[in-house]
Amino acid sequence: MQLTASATSRTDTPARTRDADGMAVASFILGLLGLLVLNVFLGPVAIVLAAVSLWRGTARRGRAWLGLVLGAADLAVLAIAMQVSNTVSWSL
Repeated sequence: MQLTASATSRTDTPARTRDADGMAVASFILGLLGLLVLNVFLGPVAIVLAAVSLWRGTARRGRAWLGLVLGAADLAVLAIAMQVSNTVSWSL
């Protein structure tokens, strides 16, 4: 009788890749949403989620890369809006 889990059942790779797939989709959605509102917060979150999901080996690599690109685009839109309006933040 074994009271502890074996080393093979402890890794839990299907749940880990499922979490990584969820992070890839979340990074894509947050990056897309960040183009419209709160890009100063949603852009970096999308970048971090995309990087972590790629590091964990997601099956949705395309969505993770899109989330990474959209997160960077969020920050670029913020920088351009700050330059155009000559302010420290994006104000309409």
